[in-house]
Amino acid sequence: MTSTPTRAAELRPAGPDEPASPAVGTPGALGRRAVAALSFRNVGAVYVWLLIAVIFSVWAPDTFPTVTTVKQVLNGNAVAGLVALSVVLPLAARVFDLSVAYTMSLTSVLTAHFLVSTGLGPATAIALAMAAALLVGVVNGLVVVVLRVDSFIATLATGALIQSLITMVTNDSSITGVQLLAKPFSSIAQLDAGGITLPVLYLLLAATAIWFLLEHTATGRRLYATGFNADAARLQGVRTDRLRFLTLVTSALLAGFAGVVFASSVGSGSPSAGTPYLLSAYAAAFVGATQLRAGRFNAWGTVIAVLLLGTGITGLGLATSAQWAASLFTGSVLIVALVLTGGRIALPTVLRRRKPPQHGAGSAAGGSVSIPDKEA
Repeated sequence: MTSTPTRAAELRPAGPDEPASPAVGTPGALGRRAVAALSFRNVGAVYVWLLIAVIFSVWAPDTFPTVTTVKQVLNGNAVAGLVALSVVLPLAARVFDLSVAYTMSLTSVLTAHFLVSTGLGPATAIALAMAAALLVGVVNGLVVVVLRVDSFIATLATGALIQSLITMVTNDSSITGVQLLAKPFSSIAQLDAGGITLPVLYLLLAATAIWFLLEHTATGRRLYATGFNADAARLQGVRTDRLRFLTLVTSALLAGFAGVVFASSVGSGSPSAGTPYLLSAYAAAFVGATQLRAGRFNAWGTVIAVLLLGTGITGLGLATSAQWAASLFTGSVLIVALVLTGGRIALPTVLRRRKPPQHGAGSAAGGSVSIPDKEA
């Protein structure tokens, strides 16, 4: 039996007969980092995404493996990506916002209503619609944070109220008009460069902003701490209520912007614009939580999941599958994601809690392992 080396032994210079341990920047260390970064455990959705592409390339060889399909996947899922990103920050703080779909529908119809029925300019119409989205976020924050209503129930109730307002404004009919098809409003979503439309750029910018916030700021670390253990974070001086309130406001604003982009894209204000995006948004967020930063809701993992789902749905459409196949695919991916998330977060936590404490030279040498998902 060999004893665990002490810290001094680990730092002792290698003798003439002992190979020196590789430095951090050596090709061997960089290679191991690359292998870890590209492992299935870290980016499994990318490999599943590639497998789906191969399957549909064989299934529909004349229509799927083309540049047009790539552009269709990107352009067709940019709005879905914005909605999915809108739920990342609340989920990071362990808050559910089920009103994002209704908020998206609200800004879609309000923008169209102000442009067509009142004759306001695009800038004013968009500003008023976004003000309504901001109000929704504030109301959600008050109900969830101040009144202490469970976020799942509270935002579902808020969504019902929003839907009633949408019905009152539209009478459940889409709002159309030439104002929605004319520039500059139509350019918000229809302007393109090389076949890639502006909503793809919006998606990349939003993902970059959320990634930077969560990974490179103290606020992001506090959000994760709030999500993993709000009581412990509060004892450490984190203003958890303020963070939860702000995530709901941010979520509503991003979902509202997605509604404006949707109205510009289709040239109308639809009272049910956001409904189809709710399931896919949460599916993408939970799948994204198994990627890159396993156990943490993150921006780029969510984008990967959106494109994975979009590729599958686009492939099913090109392969002329049944109409119910898309919903079946999305629901199946969500279930698999929840299984993976539960297996990779809850189980290791239970094992760590049940593992007896170790004593001896190994622990004295700094052999304790910190839990990265419990950041303060």
